[in-house]
Amino acid sequence: MILVTGGAGYIGRHTVKALTDAGLEPVIFDDFSTGYRDFVGETPLVEGDIRRFKDVQRAFRQHPIEGVMHFAGKALVGESRKHPGLYYETNVGGGLNLLNVMQEEGVGTLIFSSTCATYGIPETENLAEDHPQVPINPYGETKLAFERAMSWFHTAYDLEYLSLRYFNAAGADPGGSFGEDHSPETHLIPLVLEAAAGLRPFVNIYGTDYPTEDGTCIRDYIHVTDLASAHVMGLQRLLKRDIDSQAINLGTGTGASVREIIAQVREVTGLDFKVAETSRREGDPPRLVASAERAYALLDWRPLHSDLANIVETAWQWMRRRKKL
Repeated sequence: MILVTGGAGYIGRHTVKALTDAGLEPVIFDDFSTGYRDFVGETPLVEGDIRRFKDVQRAFRQHPIEGVMHFAGKALVGESRKHPGLYYETNVGGGLNLLNVMQEEGVGTLIFSSTCATYGIPETENLAEDHPQVPINPYGETKLAFERAMSWFHTAYDLEYLSLRYFNAAGADPGGSFGEDHSPETHLIPLVLEAAAGLRPFVNIYGTDYPTEDGTCIRDYIHVTDLASAHVMGLQRLLKRDIDSQAINLGTGTGASVREIIAQVREVTGLDFKVAETSRREGDPPRLVASAERAYALLDWRPLHSDLANIVETAWQWMRRRKKL
C-alpha cells in the first residue's frame, strides 16, 4: 500500500485517484487542517497530525506500507513570513517524523511534494534543477531543508526518493470530483474565477510594470491531473529502482501572464468583472517558468491537460459545482 500524507488536500487527493486508477492501493493520512473529509470517499484513512510522531507511526503499523507520497505541510508564502515557526514545525519537524518512522519500519521509497520556491529569485529564463537554491521565504526554506534531509537519509539509510518541484498547480479533476477550495484563497486562477462569479468585487493585478510583454508577472501553470500522473510514474520507477534519487521539475516550460489568465477566464466564463491594478508585492519575480526536460526524459511524462483553456475550464466547472453557482 502507498501512504499519501495530506491525501485529502488538493494535489494529494488527485494523486490518490491516479494511484487507484493505476491499480495501486493508497492510504490517506491527514489531519484535515486544510484537507476535506468529503474528498476521502472509500479510500482507507488514518487521521493524524504529521507533527506527532506516534500518529505517523500508527499509520505504518495499521497498514502494510511499501512507499510514501508526502504532501502534508504548510504551503502559503505570506503565512510563512508571519508564522515561520509553524512552517519549521510542520514542514521540517513533521517531515523528520516521517523519515524516522520510515527508517524504523524499513520503508525506503518516498515521493516528495516540493516546489520551485526552493530556487528563490530566477537567474535564468527557465529554471532547471541545477539552478542555485536560495529561497526568499520560510516556505521555500523549509521545503529545501526537507530536500536536504532526504539526501542525508539516502546516504545513511539507502532511502530512495524523488523531490518533485512544481510550479503553479491549477485546474481541477475533469470529472468534477476534486479541485481547489482554499480558505483563504491565494491562487490567481480561483481568485479570478471568484471575481467572475461575483463572489468577490474585483481581482487585483499586483504590478503592471514588470519587464514582460504586457507588464504583468508570468507563471508556469500545470494542471493538477498532470502533476498527479507524474507522481505515479515516479513512484513506479522508484519502486523498481530504475531511477536514481534526485530532484525533478514539473512544469510545462511555457508561461502565462496575469493579464492572459484574466482574458482566458473572461473567454471561458463569458462573464466580465472588475480588475484593480495596484503596486507590486515584495518578492514576486517577473517570470517563473520550468525547464522540464528532466521529467520528460526520466519519467517519460508529458503535461497532457495543461493548456490554459482546459485548466480554466475544469477549474470553473469545479467552482460552479462546489459553490452551487
